[in-house]
Amino acid sequence: MESLYLTTKDKITIALNHYKNGHDEVVIVAPGWCMTKDSDAFCQISEMFAKHFDVISFDFRGHGQSGGMYTFTAKEFIDMDAVVRFAKKNNYIKIYLAGFSLGAAIALIYASKSMFIDKVIAVSAPSDFDKIENEMWKKEAWGETFKKFELDRFVSIRPYPVPLDKIKPIDIVDKIKVPTLFIAGEKDPTVHPWHTKELYEKAFCKKKYKEYKNGCHAEDLFLHFEDDFTKLCLDWLIN
Repeated sequence: MESLYLTTKDKITIALNHYKNGHDEVVIVAPGWCMTKDSDAFCQISEMFAKHFDVISFDFRGHGQSGGMYTFTAKEFIDMDAVVRFAKKNNYIKIYLAGFSLGAAIALIYASKSMFIDKVIAVSAPSDFDKIENEMWKKEAWGETFKKFELDRFVSIRPYPVPLDKIKPIDIVDKIKVPTLFIAGEKDPTVHPWHTKELYEKAFCKKKYKEYKNGCHAEDLFLHFEDDFTKLCLDWLIN
């Protein structure tokens, strides 16, 4: 695995991990808010995909080793564009996006604009940022957050101090033309499953919806249902 840095069109430094295994297809892994490419959960997710594809996992602006401040989907599609263009320069014949939580929202926004993407996996994607429930008092939220706590990750987070206008995934999902897998957790306390179901129902592309019974949020679905989650994602990308 090689660690690299890119510069976005708006001059933000983006840090990435490139898992090069000689494949001609690549999965770009996009973590959500307060998660990074080096989080234990996302290292595991990247290593899972890396058994079958090359993988690029990266830190959005305002996270981990990347520069700038996080704008909660307002500008992060620019970060994804830099990573996708890096993949194109590496001559991958197929590029897949696997986004989690706000990373999934950004993946959907980007896929609606780009001709470079071949398939998308959107895990716990919100349909509208302003409607995210984020019920942190529930044990499904604070319990999972406590189990995944990493001090170096937590102190690296830099949110933009002023709210910016954002594209709502529900407003663009019908413009996505590539096959898209929508995954949700029945008991997600952060992004309730209706968000992802609403996105699935509005999409016109080839699509599939999977809701994990008693499942929680984003990367927790991988951690709690690893075998089934892995099979679901690989089947979607390979077949």
